[in-house]
Amino acid sequence: MSTFRRKTPEELLQMIAKLHHGKLKVYIGAVSGSGKTYHMLRDGQLLKQEGIDVAMCAVSTLRRPETVQQLGDLERIASIHWSRTEDDGQQTEQKDLNIEQIVSRNPEVLLVDHLAHRNRPEAKYATRWEDIQYLLQHGISIMVTVNVYELEGVAELARQYIGREVKCTVPANVLEQADEVRLIDVTPEVILQRYFAGHLNNSADRDYFERGNLAVLRELALRTVAEGVGGTLEKHRAEQGLTGPTGIAERIMVSAQYHWNGSIYIRRGQQIARRLSGDLLVVSFRNSNRKLTREEQTFKSAFQELTRQIGGVFEEVPIRSRRMLPRQMVHYAREHQVTRIVLGHSRQNRWQEIINRSVINGLLLYTRDIDIFLMADRAEQEGERILPARTGAVKRNEVYRRLPSEEIERKIDQIKRGTFKVYVGAAPGVGKTYTMLREGNELLRQGIDVVIGLLETHGRQETAAQSATLPMIPKCKIAYGDRQLEEMDLDAVLARNPEVALIDELAHTNVPGSRNSKRYEDIRELLEAGISVISTVNIQHLESLNDAVEQITGIRVRETVPDSILHLADEVELIDVTPQTLQQRLEEGKIYAAAKVEQAMNHFFKLGNLIALRELALREVADDVDDRLESWERIDSLRGPWHREEIIFVGVKLDHEAERLIRRGFRIAYRLKARLIVTYIHMGSPQSLTGESALKADKFDKLTTRLGGEFNIQYEPGCKGLTHLARVINEEAQKHQATQMLLGQSSTPRWKRWGKESILRKVLRYARNMDILVVADRD
Repeated sequence: MSTFRRKTPEELLQMIAKLHHGKLKVYIGAVSGSGKTYHMLRDGQLLKQEGIDVAMCAVSTLRRPETVQQLGDLERIASIHWSRTEDDGQQTEQKDLNIEQIVSRNPEVLLVDHLAHRNRPEAKYATRWEDIQYLLQHGISIMVTVNVYELEGVAELARQYIGREVKCTVPANVLEQADEVRLIDVTPEVILQRYFAGHLNNSADRDYFERGNLAVLRELALRTVAEGVGGTLEKHRAEQGLTGPTGIAERIMVSAQYHWNGSIYIRRGQQIARRLSGDLLVVSFRNSNRKLTREEQTFKSAFQELTRQIGGVFEEVPIRSRRMLPRQMVHYAREHQVTRIVLGHSRQNRWQEIINRSVINGLLLYTRDIDIFLMADRAEQEGERILPARTGAVKRNEVYRRLPSEEIERKIDQIKRGTFKVYVGAAPGVGKTYTMLREGNELLRQGIDVVIGLLETHGRQETAAQSATLPMIPKCKIAYGDRQLEEMDLDAVLARNPEVALIDELAHTNVPGSRNSKRYEDIRELLEAGISVISTVNIQHLESLNDAVEQITGIRVRETVPDSILHLADEVELIDVTPQTLQQRLEEGKIYAAAKVEQAMNHFFKLGNLIALRELALREVADDVDDRLESWERIDSLRGPWHREEIIFVGVKLDHEAERLIRRGFRIAYRLKARLIVTYIHMGSPQSLTGESALKADKFDKLTTRLGGEFNIQYEPGCKGLTHLARVINEEAQKHQATQMLLGQSSTPRWKRWGKESILRKVLRYARNMDILVVADRD
């Protein structure tokens, strides 16, 4: 959004100074050996090919073959070598930047390793970060590498989770000051393979090369970069004049009154925020004209301390009267980009709600774009224990228990199955296919039988060059109408029986007449035949993210893969590229043909879309890492354990909202390790469910099944009115022993809802014994 406000003198000076300032690009990874230096050198070589003056200083390849190969003919500016005496008396060789010589040489771009480095005592500056700031002021652009645990703040988390003490750190705002941040994401399995192959013997992190520790550091890296991208997205949306939640990052607001049950709500809000990897706000709305009692002041102090301990933000917001509370609550939530409001159920009857103006009814009236989570008050029955304990650890005596035959067969099938790896990207052109082929070539050099089962280069020369040395299975031709279309020859791949098949575009829909309708079904056959598969997919093709992607881009993605396919993968690796780099690749014709570039830039590849999709991809892969940590039965997953046995009940109508509710229900159920039950109440007999209604019911049944849930239709021929229907919905939820119910917002316009009852309000009144999530309609 353009602005006509005159810039202040300070703003003008800052913008002019920035023109003379060098650019800073940071490559961040989980640990040493993740490939940061390799990618930095590779980007340096690409810049040099474009005629840019590139040099390097204090770059350490640690004699890793692939990294050494990328050195090429890059000019090296000699570093200053010296020895440091460590705490154990060992002498370690150090390299400092020769900043005076670098300034004298004055390259356009300088490549540097190890941002978190402490210089020799007599150096001009104490740290490498200060050296780099000095060089940036002299107009020299810097590309530099850093490990996530070397950032202040993250270093403390690393110590907490894996016991690592970090000797040298850099300020936490380094990533904010960078013009570009690129995450180099590598799975723990790849790091361990490199280590056992002898490529990481000189790594400073080798003492931490244990799968769980590597996964924790990887998740910290993903979430750290995601938070930075989220901040960029908020700034971009503000510049565009956009308000409200982005639909990507969760921000949970707990409305807590100064009462004994407020701490229960805060704890529940904390559990929800951690499980959804979101921020927590605890807000107390109170009448500013009334002084707090001594008891209320005690509760306030306790809530402030509790919120601080659990990493939330506490705020007291004055209101003029209770009648204004719903509006002010919604205004505050929108202003702070809240995605979910958590509060307790109403205890009033219908007439009390009308007379006293129910807060919950007011919230439902004034907002449709924010989730409302109504928490059941179980304290009377269960005390303050919100989540009944259910340990995930294996009991000692269980180790010796004989496995049932079905479990033995399942484990045998799992052993025989091929390994499945998926490269995930935020958008086309990030380099998924290139990286897949690069890995294929590396496996080929190791003597592993690798073939290309299906490849789409889209005319990209770098990608085609990577495929030149790999054997390829020819495509088969399938007649479709008057045309001959090409598809992967599944039978030929099975007959060839390689150790590894590289198969592009996981979400692809096969030509009608193929043995399987979707490519992921072909891949399942290959895995079951013992053939390992490496594939690629963009985040927008994940089934449960379909609504979020449409909200971000305005485009409904038709080709999707069930989330279970991604969860089936043994390894999921993110290929991260900044939106600016992606747009540059698009303009250079490296993604689409020239004729499609302008249309793409104005639609899917708009800057805001790419920032949002990048954050979505980072958070999704971070959640996948955390889920794997839990499956390894570690107690230190970053989102914390979820001990409660949950059953998610989703009530749907046969309308366009049902798909959104089912997908949302799945995402919640998956994060809570819960069963998903989707139910439609048909007010009639089975014979009356015909025509378009029957087709919709079948469609929703298939979607629920594809996502791993259970779809039910409850027939109520004698159902009369909203009250009866509300009772039936509650009875169905009780029958399935649901712990959480998901319902959609009312589709009736606000002006028609004044003073009228709705099915949603009636259900809320009858189901006060369970948690209820009223899902936002962010369209």
